[in-house]
Amino acid sequence: MLNKAVIRNFGPLPSGDYQFAPGLNVIVGENGLGKSQLLKLLYAVLKVNADAKELTKAELQKAYAEKLVGVFRPDGLGRLVKRRQGKERCEVRLDMQETALSCSFSFASQAKSEVQLDKAPGKVLAQAPAYIPTRELVTLCPWFGPLYDNYHLRFEESWRDTVSLLGAPSVKGPREKKAAELLKPLEAAMGGKVVVEPGTGEFYLNIPGEGNMEMPLVAEGLRKLAMLARLISTGVLLDKGYLVWDEPETNLNPKLIKVVARSILTLCQQGIQVFIATHSLFLMRELEIIQQEKPFQAIAPRFFALKAGDAGAATSLEQGSNLYDIQTLVLLDEELHQSERFMAAEGLHARD
Repeated sequence: MLNKAVIRNFGPLPSGDYQFAPGLNVIVGENGLGKSQLLKLLYAVLKVNADAKELTKAELQKAYAEKLVGVFRPDGLGRLVKRRQGKERCEVRLDMQETALSCSFSFASQAKSEVQLDKAPGKVLAQAPAYIPTRELVTLCPWFGPLYDNYHLRFEESWRDTVSLLGAPSVKGPREKKAAELLKPLEAAMGGKVVVEPGTGEFYLNIPGEGNMEMPLVAEGLRKLAMLARLISTGVLLDKGYLVWDEPETNLNPKLIKVVARSILTLCQQGIQVFIATHSLFLMRELEIIQQEKPFQAIAPRFFALKAGDAGAATSLEQGSNLYDIQTLVLLDEELHQSERFMAAEGLHARD
């Protein structure tokens, strides 16, 4: 598990020590403050540490640089350093629960593709992270992988990684039974099971009594559930591991958001460390409500808020173990302001 990330001068992110929970970690903030950048940074580093074939300095320096460029798509690595006049240096350190898995590196604002490795992990991460972007990816399977590998495309490399995970075979045996239990609420919400055509690798939603429906014909919100279901059925999100999910609520109605919230906490129960960025107060409240249920009370979440500075000041970081430890909760502020405006409008309407 990831205990802490020490980040200095990375893009718009506040420099600081990000203390993570072993289960659920929720990041909130206005657009443009770095929520997605934080998720992508954690994903990129964990992915390198899981996929590394050699843990030599030269190989890791190359791998970190290439992955960061592949995931963020800057013109040069140095573009990821916080924008200031003069020379700046970005520093990243991940402190893992197992110290042999910890790592740290840095790079300068003038760097094109050079990373300086300060601490190499002593062993390879056992489970690679899974990344779910705001866009569904099941309709990109199976053609996206070969296209990405053979042509210069301006898509994020994390998309290629996820498409590869979605196309992996399903687990069998005792793990299949465990996956089936986790899949029940998702399949009930989708109205069927996700299946893969063996000959083509195309994805379908198998609906009882109706047969297979092509994934492009399925509502986009349900296709996002299909991604989660597929990652569970392949074993990626079955035991331990990491899930990085950017705005899980996108294109979902409140009923499906409730399903997603319960699925997220169920994954935490299975030992998955989950990182999400969200704009949805509904999702956050649902997570809090479900977390009070006895099966989920052992999950101690962690909350992070990125706050825009006044008059050009730097973005600041708030973090705590309770939703209400966050003083700057933009989602709640805006809902309260909307309620006040609505009541005022109702008052005007009544007088008319």
